[in-house]
Amino acid sequence: MAKLTTKSIFINGLWSENPVFRQILGICSALAVTNLMVNTLIMGLSLIFVTSLSNVSVSLLRTITPGRIRMMVQTLIIASYVIVVDILLKAYLPDISEALGPYVGLIITNCIIMGRCEGFARNNPPWPSFLDGLASGSGYAIVLLTVAFFREILGFGTVFGMQIMPDDFVKWTVMVTPAGAFFMLGSVIWLVRSFGPKEKEEKAKA
Repeated sequence: MAKLTTKSIFINGLWSENPVFRQILGICSALAVTNLMVNTLIMGLSLIFVTSLSNVSVSLLRTITPGRIRMMVQTLIIASYVIVVDILLKAYLPDISEALGPYVGLIITNCIIMGRCEGFARNNPPWPSFLDGLASGSGYAIVLLTVAFFREILGFGTVFGMQIMPDDFVKWTVMVTPAGAFFMLGSVIWLVRSFGPKEKEEKAKA
């Protein structure tokens, strides 16, 4: 097994094993919350928070958690952090909390978090597990922010609510619909897979 370094963990999370365009995980929220960048940013930060701390918690408990109940323990840990996020959003950002609706609660079932807990945190020490959660969450957030940037600027003519496009700009109504989200996310995945580095594929053929 290759030695874990901060660099390798972040390369995996942000690129090689990016949860969205490499593993095609977290697609539901990617399609649902990317119509405005501010909503997307909050969702991304929420997932980074939950993934990082869930990874640390699972790692700390990995030697004392019975294998037969580990999935239940991981789900309970994730749910606890999601509840914290939900309470904080409702208390300090009620408008965004209402805009995100049920998708904050659905972080509990996000395959990215469970996948990192099960695939990384339960086999590694706390610090690398924290970095892995941070990298995976950041990889998710970056892709969603990219999608949201184009959806908001084309659909509303704004970026983070600030008017960018001229007054006579014809807004692309389709971009604020689920179809627009699907199109933009599909385009990002296609561009990355078609024109991005293909290190893994080349290694597999070697």
